Amino acid sequence: MSNKEVKAALKSARDAIKNKQYKEALKHCKAVLKQEKNNYNAWVFIGLAAAELEQPDQAKGAYKKAIELEPNQLLAWQGLANLYEKPNQADVKGDLADVYQKLLELYESGDKQKWCDVCNKLVELYHQEKKYLEVAETWQKLIRMKQEEGAEKAELHQLWKKMIQLLKDSTKNQDNKTGQLLLTAFEHALHSADTVPGEDHQNLYKEFIQCLSKFPHEVARLEKACDDMMALYPTMTYPLEVLCLHFVQSGTLSEKALHCFSKLLEMDASSGPGIIGFGIKCLKENKYKEAVKSLTEGLQKTNQCPAAWYYLAEAQMKIHEHRNAILSCNEALEALGTPEGPNLRWKNLAFQLKAETLIKIADADAAEEAIKALEQIVDGSSDPVISSLRGQAYLNKGLMDQASKVSQELLLSHPDMAEAHALEGFIHYSQKNYDQAEKSFLNAIERKAGTAEYHQYLGLTYWFMGDETRKDKGKALTQFLKAAKLDSYLGSAFCYLGNYYRDIAGDKSRARGCYKKAFELDETDEESGTAAVNLSVELGDMETALSILNEVTEKARPGTAKWAWLHRGLYYLRTGQPSQAVADLQAALRADPKDSNCWESLGEAYFNRGSYSTALKSFRKASELNPGLVYSIYRAAALEQILGKYENAIATYQQILKKTENYVPALKG
Repeated sequence: MSNKEVKAALKSARDAIKNKQYKEALKHCKAVLKQEKNNYNAWVFIGLAAAELEQPDQAKGAYKKAIELEPNQLLAWQGLANLYEKPNQADVKGDLADVYQKLLELYESGDKQKWCDVCNKLVELYHQEKKYLEVAETWQKLIRMKQEEGAEKAELHQLWKKMIQLLKDSTKNQDNKTGQLLLTAFEHALHSADTVPGEDHQNLYKEFIQCLSKFPHEVARLEKACDDMMALYPTMTYPLEVLCLHFVQSGTLSEKALHCFSKLLEMDASSGPGIIGFGIKCLKENKYKEAVKSLTEGLQKTNQCPAAWYYLAEAQMKIHEHRNAILSCNEALEALGTPEGPNLRWKNLAFQLKAETLIKIADADAAEEAIKALEQIVDGSSDPVISSLRGQAYLNKGLMDQASKVSQELLLSHPDMAEAHALEGFIHYSQKNYDQAEKSFLNAIERKAGTAEYHQYLGLTYWFMGDETRKDKGKALTQFLKAAKLDSYLGSAFCYLGNYYRDIAGDKSRARGCYKKAFELDETDEESGTAAVNLSVELGDMETALSILNEVTEKARPGTAKWAWLHRGLYYLRTGQPSQAVADLQAALRADPKDSNCWESLGEAYFNRGSYSTALKSFRKASELNPGLVYSIYRAAALEQILGKYENAIATYQQILKKTENYVPALKG
């Protein structure tokens, strides 16, 4: 086949392809290849024809052969790109990207429009594959190309905005380089915006700040962006809110942070981040009740702030609202998810605070939960404070050997640590080794004098010590007073002071004041509530007694606060108000249906109200629960007599006299 014939055959092949006679084209090409096996155009035409005949492998092989022969010729690369772009081509995205890269190289010095088209396709391909770094780098090349061509500012602005759109999902699994390219795109887009200030520019700034807040290491850039936006848009609270949340989450309370909190509240008194900031300020100033109030309110408006939940838990812990503090710790942990970097510190702090709070609850279930929380702390095993908490949890759970082991190890490795000596003191105290407990608590106080709990336990140690020199309980009083002074929310310290003034000093009025304070601090403290009511009655101050009982019963859920219902019911019974007495005694029985004395009192209230049948049932119930209640059996007999059930009454009287021969009321009956 001569050179002229080869050309004619290739022309026939091209015409056949034009006319969609692909098999015909293949014949012509094969004829050419018999003569010239390295003919570039013949291989390209085979690729084209095979692709149209749905023979992708043959097409791919032909194009690759052509590329091998002429690596810098466009036709084969274009053909390969078209082949890979077909919808039926699977697993070729990596190869297609390589083809696009080569096409960019070949178009660079020639057809700029085609270069841009391929560039767009390559970016789209990388974006589908979530290869964000490649997306960013390729798109930047496109922008550079446009800049070199002298593109208008408005066109460049749109290109930077498109780059932001392409990369906005990349912050979820961010590598630093992609992150930097995204932030650069934001900065360019902001600088190239047309109308400044304007709505689009404002929204773009918000997005930029939102994006920056996801980068823990871009603190300076975030602060600058917020400051710049505030300068441009002085009436907008958004940059201030972001800045406030940033300060909260960073855990620093600088002058600038405090200024931001107050400025934000001036602009918008109902702003969640502003109220949270104010709550943290209160916490640092030891205004714990105000802190709890503000943080709770702020979190209702801005709940996705793990650090704020932690601060709320801390404030609740300070006022001994232990159950609430645990709930807040759980909220913080849930909001943190599986954190890295700075958030890992918050997670460790939240688990530690949760464990401390559970230990204060001091029952076995809470202790088990505390041990689990401590196990979640990263690198917690090497922290002596965590070890001392673990020791306390073991002690609360009744695992004395484990607690003692932790205590001994801590005293050897950290002899100057207050918590190590306190743990030893708690162990001795629980075993009633008061002399050793005294030494341990004194050692702990020597190292950390400001801890109320150590003084309280030393006071209790003196209270229960048996030797003669301790009988005046004066040393115990000193320690209880110190504990109450160091922690004015420690209800139990005031309860112990009440015990001292009531049982040792005989000062009922002062004792009543202490019990009242203890009960105000902890409304679940029945001992203090009961003592405050009883002492008020003894002091003839029924008004105070009733105000305490009314406050408790108003707040009480059904089936709770038995002591308050019972006390008020008995008061109404004594003062001739049987209907009120019935209602309160019924409420007390809902809390404890097996209290025979309460049933007896209820019977008395029904009797005084004239409800004899119901009174009879109540007295019978009392005697069923406690057959030794002779008075209830007698009252049942007397009621049977009143109701005309004489035979029953006689039988009941005889039953009493069998047990108690000389029980006069029964003899009279």
